[in-house]
Amino acid sequence: MVKLTSKKAGDFLLLANGVVLIILINLLSSRIFFRADLTEEKRFQIKDQTKEILQNLDDDVFVEVFLEGELNADFRRFRNSVRETLEEFRIHSDNKVQFVFTDPATAQSEKARNEFMAELAAKGIQPTRVIDNENNQRSEKLIFPGAVVAYGSAEVGVQLLKANRAESAVERINQAIEGAEYELANAIVKLSSDAPAKIGWVTGHGELDGLAAYSFQNAISESYAFETLSLTQKNLNEFEALVIAKPVTEFSEPEKYNLDQFIMRGGKVLFMLDKLDASMDSVSAQSYFAFPYDLKLDDQLFRYGVRLNMDLVQDRVSGKYPIVTGQSGSRPEIQLIDWPYFPMINRYGAHPITNNLDAVVLKFASSIDTVKAPGIRKTPLLSTSQYSRTLTAPVNVSIQNLFSETKPEDFSKQNIPVAYLLEGKFTSLYKNRFLPEGANQNSYLSEGKDSKIIVVADGDLAANVFNPRTRQPQPLGFDPFTNANYASRDLLLNMLAYLTSENGLIQVRSKEIRIRPLDKERIAEERMKWQVINIGLPLLMIVVFAIVRSALRKRKYASF
Repeated sequence: MVKLTSKKAGDFLLLANGVVLIILINLLSSRIFFRADLTEEKRFQIKDQTKEILQNLDDDVFVEVFLEGELNADFRRFRNSVRETLEEFRIHSDNKVQFVFTDPATAQSEKARNEFMAELAAKGIQPTRVIDNENNQRSEKLIFPGAVVAYGSAEVGVQLLKANRAESAVERINQAIEGAEYELANAIVKLSSDAPAKIGWVTGHGELDGLAAYSFQNAISESYAFETLSLTQKNLNEFEALVIAKPVTEFSEPEKYNLDQFIMRGGKVLFMLDKLDASMDSVSAQSYFAFPYDLKLDDQLFRYGVRLNMDLVQDRVSGKYPIVTGQSGSRPEIQLIDWPYFPMINRYGAHPITNNLDAVVLKFASSIDTVKAPGIRKTPLLSTSQYSRTLTAPVNVSIQNLFSETKPEDFSKQNIPVAYLLEGKFTSLYKNRFLPEGANQNSYLSEGKDSKIIVVADGDLAANVFNPRTRQPQPLGFDPFTNANYASRDLLLNMLAYLTSENGLIQVRSKEIRIRPLDKERIAEERMKWQVINIGLPLLMIVVFAIVRSALRKRKYASF
């Protein structure tokens, strides 16, 4: 018989209590969901907007990611981060989000592999060629850094590697990691949304339309309900946002009034306006001058908080254009030359719309100034480089000017704003003014609800180029002369997402993951020191511990 006061009984009771405690903890943990992210920038934690989307899913989501196989260290880090993000998606969606990682190069035959890769490219997942040099051996690998998201019977391709090409490879991967959550969540919203926001494309003033705007209009149709309209319509309030892209004729007072009241009632507008009439069709003439358009919108934009200046921006950091520089026999010699009227924008404001965005090229853009507008927050979205200038209208725009001597010191201005975001409660243009003939006095609002307006001083931002052989529209942002793909499409879709976002998903783009690289100079100088500390110090600690423990044992048992 074992006494309850015996040591054996006490040990047994302690063990039993421990087992019961462990069982209780497991039962509680299965009912209470708790996760802690101890990193400074919360890199492993998804945003509340994403959680809300995942918790309201009505069907299962399957994600196939093509980041598997032999990858270098940077892409392995990218793959692991995407896996961690999808694991968070799975947990917060109550296992409705399932995912798998696939290597596109594992197809059974070369033909099957090429067909599979062509299918990925058709879904918008563009390949990236990765070149590594290890042990003086050069290796190349084609990687498809993207995913296919399926919801119900629909699926969409997602390009995960979206970053600024001007940055280093490490920084580009880091930017892609920051944007992965938004890209995946946005794809899920696109597939699962039953009632997408309605976007109106304003016509009637010579705006971009048809094939010239095909790529952007098609991109809008993929995520929103899209419709063209006239500002004389009486049902503007059914639209969440309006797009006004490169008008060339004036707006009438009734149209301006309808647009004004649409904004007063909380409607959002994306303006893409050319201030001066300039195009590449006429620049071969030495006598060609660009004069201002008279759109009759200056007073309206002024009331809302901005002014488009009567000038053209020139930037030494610019896009290129082919110029005939001479003759070689009977054939002309063509050379790509920097064209300063095509500023390459790579300087963005700190905002989710432009976070981690690649460069865009504008064409004949004007500068923008802000003016006093009480209660309106003004955020510069796009700015020129530190080597730019403005030319006041009328501007002599001629190819011949390229060959004239241009001094670097002439480009003394920097960070000239060419796009602004305006937010707040706008004041009506017609406050303390007579309303246009036929306007309803009873429904007029002089002070508006919270709204947003984006003004870009370049109408060509929404225009796509054409394939010279087939005359088919090319993707928005594609430059046929350099074969570069600029981020015009992503920029404009981000703008619309911010204007129309009710769930605030665009705020996910503000996620930031900091890189904390080691100091390479100190590594080279202090290599031996840190090797001794990392290898020798642990061994020394073990030896000291052994000596001290031996001495203590000897003292303890020396009396026996």
